[in-house]
Amino acid sequence: MSEIKSSNIPKALPIIPLRNAILFPHQFMPISVAREKSMQILKDAAQSDATIAILTQKDPSVDDPTAQDLDDYGTEAKIMRIIEMPDGSKTVLLQGLQRVKVITFLQEAPFFKAAFQPRADEGEATENVMAMANNLRNVFKQLVELTNEASYEQMVMISNIKDPGMVADLIIAFSNASLAEKREILKLHDIEERLEKANLILTRHLQNQQLSEKIQSDIKSKLEKGQREMYLREQLKAIKKELGEDTEGQEINELRQKVDGAKMPDEARKVALKEIDRLSQMHPSSAEYTVSRTYLDWLIELPWSASSKDNANIAKVEQKLNDDHYGLEKVKKRILEYLAVRKLKKDMRGPILCFIGPPGVGKTSLGKSIADALGRKFVRISLGGVHDEAEIRGHRRTYIGALPGRIIKGIKKAGTNNPVFMLDEIDKLGSDFRGDPSSALLEVLDPEQNHSFSDHYLEVAFDLSKVMFIATANVGYTIPPALKDRMEIIEIPSYIAEEKLHIARKYLVPRQLKEHGLDNEKLTFRDEALRTIIQSYTKEAGVRNLEREIAAVCRNVATKFAQGNAENQTVTAENIPDILGPIKFFPEVAERIDEPGIATGLAWTPVGGDILFIEASKMDGKGNLILTGQLGDVMKESAKAALSYIRSKSTELGVTEKFHEKYDIHIHIPSGAVPKDGPSAGVTMFTAMVSLLTGRMVKSDVAMTGEISLRGTVLPVGGIKEKVIAAHRAGIKKIILPEKNKNDLQEVPQQVKKELVFHFIRKMSEAVQIALEDEEAEIEKFENEISLN
Repeated sequence: MSEIKSSNIPKALPIIPLRNAILFPHQFMPISVAREKSMQILKDAAQSDATIAILTQKDPSVDDPTAQDLDDYGTEAKIMRIIEMPDGSKTVLLQGLQRVKVITFLQEAPFFKAAFQPRADEGEATENVMAMANNLRNVFKQLVELTNEASYEQMVMISNIKDPGMVADLIIAFSNASLAEKREILKLHDIEERLEKANLILTRHLQNQQLSEKIQSDIKSKLEKGQREMYLREQLKAIKKELGEDTEGQEINELRQKVDGAKMPDEARKVALKEIDRLSQMHPSSAEYTVSRTYLDWLIELPWSASSKDNANIAKVEQKLNDDHYGLEKVKKRILEYLAVRKLKKDMRGPILCFIGPPGVGKTSLGKSIADALGRKFVRISLGGVHDEAEIRGHRRTYIGALPGRIIKGIKKAGTNNPVFMLDEIDKLGSDFRGDPSSALLEVLDPEQNHSFSDHYLEVAFDLSKVMFIATANVGYTIPPALKDRMEIIEIPSYIAEEKLHIARKYLVPRQLKEHGLDNEKLTFRDEALRTIIQSYTKEAGVRNLEREIAAVCRNVATKFAQGNAENQTVTAENIPDILGPIKFFPEVAERIDEPGIATGLAWTPVGGDILFIEASKMDGKGNLILTGQLGDVMKESAKAALSYIRSKSTELGVTEKFHEKYDIHIHIPSGAVPKDGPSAGVTMFTAMVSLLTGRMVKSDVAMTGEISLRGTVLPVGGIKEKVIAAHRAGIKKIILPEKNKNDLQEVPQQVKKELVFHFIRKMSEAVQIALEDEEAEIEKFENEISLN
């Protein structure tokens, strides 16, 4: 190659942009030219011996680059040959001459032209520089041996070049260095820096290639080793078979016998035998063998045909249910009905029940009692907080560590195909990106589908129709309608005080005495003591807190016995505060209603019924209605409807006409931190406002509930049983109810109804007549208060 002399005098050169290539000095490179601007340069260059500049585009995807799209550094080149191509483009052979740097662009049309500053190589050929050049040759040689990325002619050329700067340029040009790495080399005109950078780039490429070769070699050797091991295993298997030591064959035969003994349906048996055939082709040490064996174990151990025999003695079943739980007549009746029909029809499907009731009323323990009474196995799973559909239906076997869902796991744990299966807290199911568990339960709880329930893991149908499913929930409105429709809903109400007393005496006290190492001689509870705990230390629908308070009394007595300074104890109502502390709950009805504008309402909550006080107050204003106490939209609309009715019927109700022009009315419902909503407080808010505007107090022993309309009609509401029990618990004597709720009293315990007076109303005005004090009574009460003072 002839020596190229460089000059530092700036020169104007036309520019041909390249997309994905960089031309180095001393390099020969063919390029394809098709752009209009570049074709114009070739046309002019063919008529002269002028040189051109080669610049690389910053973004190769730009079809029509501007001056800003081109690199600042490039190479001055000489056109050696131009070849016309059949498609109209041209192939040009270029020879790189020297590095150049753009000073300024002179024109962009009809082609690029710029003023360039030539950049001659700097530095001398010192020993260090020559050593780096030799090292670069050696590294490149090793790289070519691994990748064949340079031709024989190129290798010969590089070995004959003496100029160290030219060595760096051409080796980088011939290598598979990236465009960014080539740009870095092109910018360096100091020879030592260029060689150092080129050594770094090529050494990194060599190391990557060597690592890649090592990985490929390791993979190849492992494959060869695996093939060799497979061959040896097959030989070993044949030898063991000849010696009568074929343990794998024995295991396969045992599995076949277990499949025969499992009494599977034809579909499941076919799948199991097919899986055994697959297993026989695998080696025991392989991962697939373990997965397949686990799957077979699940298939074999499921109780496909194992059933427990029901207790057919209905009287004994009834006795067992009565011994375990007090009350709950609806549930007991339903179980006895099932047994009676089962006696007549042996292949009857299992019922699907849902117990809905407040916490602590015995829903979960009732499921265990039912299983014991029927003589069946009992399985319980908690669905509270379950978000993943796979919890119900299992994971597919393609996942590592896959297992069946909770339904199949529970059936396997029971060991029979007809257990009592309790789905606890079904109203607290969740759903997210992993699926909706409630949708998966649709098949489980549908009598028309669950005879062929398919778990994702098993992928064969399992008959759940003999299972007695019992779901439990605190509220019904959070259960999806489609799921709720598949279950027979049985409401379990809250307990009244007498029922709690009976439960405490028969169940809670004996259990706590036993748990605390006491007996009836060491500790005795009087009935009045239990009543005091129920009324003054607990306020709940169930009996959980009652049992905790009884446990607290037992701990107090047990401590005294352990210290050796106690005799047999009898707990009475008088010494309860000494053990449990000050009274926590007081009957507050009579003392709360001491002025007009206060009325007692009844409310339903997820934990049973409750009473609530509605307070109304007036102040100077212009008829505004203020509502506070975290009221929902429905409750706010009821208050507005009540006020509108009072304004329209002010004369009949004894209210001053045009009161709304003088006063603002404020309605507040205490316990402001608790959200409240629903239409059933309409009658109570109406009564409170009439009481306020007439100055007549509401009777303190009266509570009410009912929805109202603008026509003055009282409409029916729900939760009557819970509301009536709550009123009885709070000491209410009279209850005002919508006439259409009269039949709902059938569910109220007879003892509660005996102690209450019920008034059934159709019109809102009737509530005022019943609930408000007579004017004569008001005057008499006022005079009595004055005489007492």
